[in-house]
Amino acid sequence: MKVKKILKWIGLSLIAALVVLAILYWQLIGYGWLQLKGQLRVIQQAIPLEEFMALPTTTDAEREKVQIILEAKAFAFEQLGINYSENYSTIYDQQGKPSMYVVTACDPYFFKPRMWHFPVVGSVPYKGFFDLEKARAEATKIKENENLEVDIRTAGGWSTLGWFKDPVLSNMLRRSEGDLASLIIHELTHGTLFVKDSVTFNENLASFIGDKGAILFLEQKYGKNARQVEEFKQSLNDELIFKDYMLRAAQHLDSVYRAIKNEPIETKEQLKREALTKIRGNYDTLTFQSDRYAGYFNDFVPKNTFFMSMLRYNSQQELLEQQLQQEFNGDLLAYLTYLKKRFPSL
Repeated sequence: MKVKKILKWIGLSLIAALVVLAILYWQLIGYGWLQLKGQLRVIQQAIPLEEFMALPTTTDAEREKVQIILEAKAFAFEQLGINYSENYSTIYDQQGKPSMYVVTACDPYFFKPRMWHFPVVGSVPYKGFFDLEKARAEATKIKENENLEVDIRTAGGWSTLGWFKDPVLSNMLRRSEGDLASLIIHELTHGTLFVKDSVTFNENLASFIGDKGAILFLEQKYGKNARQVEEFKQSLNDELIFKDYMLRAAQHLDSVYRAIKNEPIETKEQLKREALTKIRGNYDTLTFQSDRYAGYFNDFVPKNTFFMSMLRYNSQQELLEQQLQQEFNGDLLAYLTYLKKRFPSL
């Protein structure tokens, strides 16, 4: 009888504990359920790349882009040290629409991002949604309750870090050959090395490996001095000019914020507005080879979330380049192999 009472007590205690956990984490559980449904919908509606290429509605240009994806994947697995996976062997038709919306938030007068905390991946400065209205509701709630600057952007791709078989998104096929190869290698890098609570390192590394790997891919395919290689390098150079300016602008804003941290809100807002006006005005002095970045600020006033994104994806590129050249003599395979051993990955 005593044993039964003990077992009953243990059972009731476990139920009570589960109820408490459900109450404490009901929002996280609800969000996780919505994300799972969205992810499963994408996966279930995706079809094999071979089937997509055989469709009469698939254009020759789209078939060429699929072939680039297959070639870039094989190159990444064989030449870059990317872990083999079945990712990007299927394709999901977005019908020209975004598939995921990403909410970010930041202090309006300080570069401090709003963080979300999740099991496994840890703390991250963004929250993804497959439903635009859910993303808008989250953004509105944060803006009203936490007095933060909030932004919603679309995601060109994402990695589930091996939890699911990630599909190609049909909008990816609109990218140039080099840009497409870079994106695929970027996302495959996430599936190879993703360090918990280290989003800035993870995103910088994936961008670095993606761009470097895409150059090597094109060089192997066409030759080092080929037109395709030079065109991609030129686009990367324009991108570098753009990102370098944004990083310097972020540094300038950061210095302004630190200088005015004790000022009243009205003063902070005025000085911030003046700093942003200067950043937007000086941008027109930049020279690009293409018109991709022309008039970038004509109808766009950046928020702190914009600059935080620039820092998140690009602030460590010089350090990674320095380590690659000085310690690994430019050998990307050796570098990634070292990093895989050096850092524990999810």
